[in-house]
Amino acid sequence: MLRTLSLVLLLITSLSLNAQESVIKGVVKNANKEPIEGVAITYLNNGTSTNNKGEYQLNVPGGQQIKIVFSHISYKLLTETVKIPINKTYRFSPILQLKIEEIDEVIVQDIKKDAQGFINVNPSDATKIPGANNGIENILMTLPGVNNNNELSTQYNVRGGNFDENLVYVNGIEVYRPFLVRAGQQEGLSFVNSAMTQNIKFSAGGFQAKYGDKLSSVLDITYRTPTELATTLNASLLGGSVTVEGTMINNKLSAILGVRYRDNSLFINSKDIATNANPNFTDVQTFLSYTVNPRLKIDFLGNYSINNYNYTPLSRRTKFGTIANPLELIVFYEGQEKDKFETVFGALKGSYTVNDNLNVSITTSAYHTIEEEYYDILASYNLGEVNNDFGSDNFGDVEFSQGIGSQLNHARNDIDALITNAQLKATYKKDNHQIDFGIKYQNEDIRDRINEWEVIDSVGFNVRPINHISNNQPYEPFTGDIVPFQSVQAKNNAIIDRLVWFAQYSKNSDWNNHKVWYNIGMRSHNWNVNGDGIETSNQIIYSVRGQFAIKPDWEKDMLFRVSAGMYNQPPFYRELRNAEGIVVPTVDAQESIHLVLGNDFSFDVWGRPFKLISEVYYKNLTNVNTYTIDNVKIRYSANNNATAYATGVDLRLNGEFVPGTESWISIGYLKSEENSEDRGYISRPTDQRFKFAMLFQDYVPNIPNIRMYLNLVFNTGVPGGSPSYVDPYNYQNRLNAYKRADIGISYVFTDAKNQFNNSWKSNLKEFSVGFEIFNMFDVQNAITNTWVRDAYSKQFYGIPNFMTQRVFNIKLDMKF
Repeated sequence: MLRTLSLVLLLITSLSLNAQESVIKGVVKNANKEPIEGVAITYLNNGTSTNNKGEYQLNVPGGQQIKIVFSHISYKLLTETVKIPINKTYRFSPILQLKIEEIDEVIVQDIKKDAQGFINVNPSDATKIPGANNGIENILMTLPGVNNNNELSTQYNVRGGNFDENLVYVNGIEVYRPFLVRAGQQEGLSFVNSAMTQNIKFSAGGFQAKYGDKLSSVLDITYRTPTELATTLNASLLGGSVTVEGTMINNKLSAILGVRYRDNSLFINSKDIATNANPNFTDVQTFLSYTVNPRLKIDFLGNYSINNYNYTPLSRRTKFGTIANPLELIVFYEGQEKDKFETVFGALKGSYTVNDNLNVSITTSAYHTIEEEYYDILASYNLGEVNNDFGSDNFGDVEFSQGIGSQLNHARNDIDALITNAQLKATYKKDNHQIDFGIKYQNEDIRDRINEWEVIDSVGFNVRPINHISNNQPYEPFTGDIVPFQSVQAKNNAIIDRLVWFAQYSKNSDWNNHKVWYNIGMRSHNWNVNGDGIETSNQIIYSVRGQFAIKPDWEKDMLFRVSAGMYNQPPFYRELRNAEGIVVPTVDAQESIHLVLGNDFSFDVWGRPFKLISEVYYKNLTNVNTYTIDNVKIRYSANNNATAYATGVDLRLNGEFVPGTESWISIGYLKSEENSEDRGYISRPTDQRFKFAMLFQDYVPNIPNIRMYLNLVFNTGVPGGSPSYVDPYNYQNRLNAYKRADIGISYVFTDAKNQFNNSWKSNLKEFSVGFEIFNMFDVQNAITNTWVRDAYSKQFYGIPNFMTQRVFNIKLDMKF
């Protein structure tokens, strides 16, 4: 009887407990809305895991508050506190964020991105690594195949291409570079705010068909979707930034706002030109994400920036030449330059998950820039021979003037550009298959006025333009008009309409025991050019691209990949405008065929992880639109009269050279030449033959909170320094090699690894102070030449325009 009663009570208790259970279920995805397999979902000692569709279901006690933990080796831990009514089902579909941390905390690799040829960069490094332009582009300069010999510019050349040949996306939306900027010191802030960034992917060539129509590279940035309230402050002698992020409306709305300010006076005043300069740049960005329901999400990306560049040069003294024949240029200036660049950008995106396989998004965006470049600067110069007799009382003084003259430069350049577009994208996934499709319409309304000229005076005589009809002055009088040495006068109102679509198929599978990834896609680009006084031109071009990667089931961890395809670049407004400022609507798309062979080899040395990335590439280009580069200003010929090629090898070794830190070494070799009108092959303006770069992180062993960051770059010289009007076939001299070392040393009071509960640091998530030394060895790097005329020999001398000298900076970083 007692035994029977015990069994009845046990049964009643069991039924009661089961009756108090509830269910939580859902689908776990990553930031790209892709399901994650193998996520562990646990409550105390109970748990389950997601299947290959990211689905899970877990029975939990009902009617009480519990904590459920979602964990995966590649993603950040997520803890959710829930209270589910008894006998109810609660649906919860979280988004897990990839671990973006130091290499000692994350060793798992994202093989899919490696197979696609992307390099992943840690966003936190962008704020730590010293450089004249602290940000994501500063990190890119340390990668193989990426070059720029101007530390004040955020633009970059990739594998023989120029600044206009790179795609930049922020949250899938293409962003643009300024139109009128001619010098790096005018640029100011990059569009990309590194303090708001979550993921950075970069491909130096051979990228997928779903990316746009450019010849060189893709930089794909994803801004962070906040999960908690935080504020980040960065301050230095160059400016500062504030970033505020958090969630609202029951975590349905996440918002991040960044404000940046920069003043380049510290760098400009370090050059060999004495100035009164006031260059200041301000930028405000926001990214909002609202989850309407589990299927529908709306994102907004907004940006407002204003760059004011006020520049008044006073004087300049530059020594150059050889020990046997030293020369010095002495210049006194009158006048000033006032530039203003104002940009407004906004994008609205709606993403809808139709079902577990299909995701559709619609994006609209508008980009409006108003740019002004106004200057009147008179330079009176004296080019003289320097006394090089060490025993002379006048050693180092100018003894004989070879050229005395002046140059008057004038500009009133304006551009008003409005670019609007609407885009539809769809992604269908089924098992290991994926289909991507997109179509975009874009309208570009450009209103441009160019009014610039240069007058050169040499010993009282006006220097006439190149190829003028000469006479024997001063013995024979000149009776013609006095005209500027250079002059460009143009006014253009151009409208460009574009219709672009792409389709791409991707698959990953197993081949025996080997992992295989491949994709193939096609793009179409139709554009129409018209405007006031511009003959209407309509063109269309198609391209096909593909990638294949295999990870063999070997003892050694290796991955091989090959990318090939057609990479065409229909002309943007800059490429339609020739050196005289005239729009040529019939300019064809530049066409290229890429072949990239790559290998990733992961291994351990000293018990620490390392990775060697090797790539060999060849690019064959036709319909090439030749150009010249002056500092960062590109002038196109707009005639498609050349063919070209680029070939090279890129190597990158990264890993824990110092335990617990990530460093890397990059080496690249490039050869790029062009053949214009069958005159023979010559080096292109971006023919950067050899590159060595090193990014090195270290710390003091006994005081690990003292950390050092070294950014070292060596680039061989590129063809350049000649005036833009010179025939490049007659001038193939190269600038000197670019050598630069920047170092930063910081003391970290607290960070993610070192948290405090009782001291004043308990309210801080991160706090560090430090200093930076830019151009540590004070190397004189030249980006262009100033050309002055010798009145006696009638020769022109190229005097190097040196970049920044050694500069000291103090910085503070804080997050709470």
